[in-house]
Amino acid sequence: MKRLFQVFRWLVIVVVVCLVVAQLYRPAKTNPVIDPSQTIEARMQVPAPVSAIFDRSCNDCHSHKSRWPWYSNVAPVSWFVINHVNEARQNLNFSEWGRYTKSDADGLLKRICREVKSGGMPLSSYTPLHPGSTLSAEDVKTLCDWTDSERARLAAP
Repeated sequence: MKRLFQVFRWLVIVVVVCLVVAQLYRPAKTNPVIDPSQTIEARMQVPAPVSAIFDRSCNDCHSHKSRWPWYSNVAPVSWFVINHVNEARQNLNFSEWGRYTKSDADGLLKRICREVKSGGMPLSSYTPLHPGSTLSAEDVKTLCDWTDSERARLAAP
């Protein structure tokens, strides 16, 4: 029994040391400067209800307006959060909407509706820690109606 306690104690010490050392590696949490002329709001007609949905459910990952919660400072969770935000921004970035072609924008608008309809967005790993970020059926309808109208506007000559 004494031997088991010693092994357990050393295991705890090793885990604690590893967690402390992990804190030394901190990937960058970035919120690059936003060029207002490149945002989705500047390039599309984004009504207030859609903007409100973006703000509470999308912008933390899909824009340069990320609000970094306390746990984004604690490794290894911080590594996951920062990597997730960087990947999300690569896939869809409302702060850099101006860099998308009409075809890209059309595809992204279509994808936004598809993802929210299927429940794929916001991620199930995001919503428990961000109260209010879950989309209601009305939110989904609002977003899909908006994406449909913006896609039609993009297609117009």
